[in-house]
Formats: sequence, C-alpha cells, structure tokens
Amino acid sequence: MIRGIGCDLVEIERIRKAAGSKKFLEKCFSDSEIAAFDQTQSIAFLAGNFAVKEAVVKAAGRGFRGFWPREIEVKRNDLGAPYVMLSPKAIEALGISENQIVYISISNTKAMAMAMAVLCKA
Repeated sequence: MIRGIGCDLVEIERIRKAAGSKKFLEKCFSDSEIAAFDQTQSIAFLAGNFAVKEAVVKAAGRGFRGFWPREIEVKRNDLGAPYVMLSPKAIEALGISENQIVYISISNTKAMAMAMAVLCKA
C-alpha cells in the first residue's frame, strides 16, 4: 500500500553554485555522497541526490525538521539503481516505521534533475 508520493525538480546550475560551499555540501550530503561526487565531478549527480532528499520528505508529508538532508543518503546498487539509506534520526523525524520502504527514481536533462519517491508499507 502506498503511504505517500513525493517529487522534486532541481536546477543543476543552482546546485553547481551551491556546491562551491563546503558548508552546503556537509549539510546536505553524506561523506560517501561527497566522495562519490569527488570521483565523478558530476553536478548532475549531486543535483539528482538533492532532489531525492526533497522528494523523500515530501512523500513522508514532512519537511527537514529535526534532522539534516545528509541523513537521507542516496546510494547506488551494483547496476547503478539508486536507493536510500535513512539515519535513525531521519526515520524518527519522518515517522517512517520498519515495515515501510522508500522507492526512488532519478532523471536529469542538461539543465534539470528530477526525483520521485514512493513510500510504501511492506
């Protein structure tokens, strides 16, 4: 059963400008996300991950209250498919229980990155 759906659209240029700030990177992205960005140097990668974080909180019907965006970590499996890992603090703040799953999808053009999150009961 679907509990919530969230979608977010991000201008890649906006993230390019913000990524020049170490404070922005550390507030919004986990250490492993920053390391992956350092390897790829892809602003579209960062923008997509940022859009996921926004989409997840929208799917939960909450904002970033009581936790930072970096506590929603976007990872990729062996085939490159994205998935999220939520910190205990994010799980609590978002009201997500152990029997709920977040499915995500990311897409981008040259100028925009978009993400969709679906929160489901297992």
